[in-house]
Amino acid sequence: MTTAYNNFFINGKWVEPQSRSTLEVINPATEQAFATISLGTAEDINQAAKAAKDAFNSWSNSSIEERKEVLNNIISGLKARGDEMATAISNEMGAPMGLAKTAQLGSGLGHFMNIQNILDNYEFEEVRGTTKIVKEPAGVCGFITPWNWPLNQIACKVAPAIAAGCTMVLKPSEIAPVSAYILAEIIAESGLPAGVFNLVNGDGPTVGAAISAHPDIDLVSFTGSTRAGREVAKAAADGIKRVTQELGGKSANIILDDTSDFGKAVAGGVASCFGNSGQSCNAPTRMLVPNSRMGEAIEVAKAAAAKSVVGDPNAEGTRLGPVVSELQFNKIQTLIEKGIEEGADLITGGPSRPDGLEKGYFIRPTVFANVSNDMTIAREEIFGPVLSIIGYENDAEAVNIANDTDYGLSGYVSGESTHAQEIARKLRTGNVHINGAGPDFSAPFGGYKQSGNGREWGVEGFEEFLETKAMMGAT
Repeated sequence: MTTAYNNFFINGKWVEPQSRSTLEVINPATEQAFATISLGTAEDINQAAKAAKDAFNSWSNSSIEERKEVLNNIISGLKARGDEMATAISNEMGAPMGLAKTAQLGSGLGHFMNIQNILDNYEFEEVRGTTKIVKEPAGVCGFITPWNWPLNQIACKVAPAIAAGCTMVLKPSEIAPVSAYILAEIIAESGLPAGVFNLVNGDGPTVGAAISAHPDIDLVSFTGSTRAGREVAKAAADGIKRVTQELGGKSANIILDDTSDFGKAVAGGVASCFGNSGQSCNAPTRMLVPNSRMGEAIEVAKAAAAKSVVGDPNAEGTRLGPVVSELQFNKIQTLIEKGIEEGADLITGGPSRPDGLEKGYFIRPTVFANVSNDMTIAREEIFGPVLSIIGYENDAEAVNIANDTDYGLSGYVSGESTHAQEIARKLRTGNVHINGAGPDFSAPFGGYKQSGNGREWGVEGFEEFLETKAMMGAT
């Protein structure tokens, strides 16, 4: 049985869409539909953008106390409906329930709570001589979000936008839209005035393009593939909109010879690569190890991969669920076969589903070794549980290999602390995790090169939603 989530949230109400066209939402573990959504049109975006524009004048002048109260109510709503939210995320994109309840739900909550802390301390005005510098809301925002961390990627846009005094139109991924629908229901009960937040479901070429080009939308924030990011930027260019993008990645994980526990670093790198079934833009998919320790790395990586139990997201002990769709499944299979064809050593995993799983988009956790950085599996973002181990001779070569990519989202370095920081400074990436450090919601997140522009998370992410005004002679 499927559940219909066919209305849109516009101007504080759940309204019927302009079109009767619907789309089935598929559970990737069963390959069966469990929900339907409506596919929006440009006219739905017109209505949502008008509502957001009409609401801007009032909300942009709201008090910090009002904004914090709304954020607090959203946090309470997410906590109250946490199990429901986690189940939706698991059903729509395949996350094991343990991951859905902790990292997936927790990251969304983390962004809302971090933004509350920022509002407690942020100075919206400063004086420089006789000039007053004022930070003001950027305007009406258009958000286009992905399926791999659905609540996280919505929260890190919606939370700072509300806090900054902006209004917004959200198009969540049509592949994983149910979690966004639940969040919209929570927001509807939060006390946020009508029109500040609007949700329209649909596909990228229709609804995403309409958001990007709409004359009443001042800022577009997009998370997704680099290919789609180019189209968003082109559509937004005529309106001279502010565009922030968090795109693809092919992050290097440099394990230095002086790391205190080489085996632990390798095993941790495998687990990080395979987390969320490899469906993270910042996953450490290229592991760089000294050539002299390649054999040791292979042995540890193979053992670590064997612990990555693949199966039913609802089953106890499952570490890896399915990838999100048949399209992704087929793409990953093709790239694994390409790795074999180009001569990389297949250590474990490989094409086809894991044994005993005849249905669902499940991928065998795969490790390649003795990979050269010009191979397809070292160049393209695979977005599945596939690790490439690459050897290096010295620090300079490791840094050159790490930076020899079109991307620059994240990096990882394990080694003696001073040495690791020295290497981290040389990486052309927006983030570097040193000695296994995890994510930090107060730190900026974003990339160099084709991994995007602008930042999310933390104060820097909050400031993406502010404009700066200089009032000369004000003091």
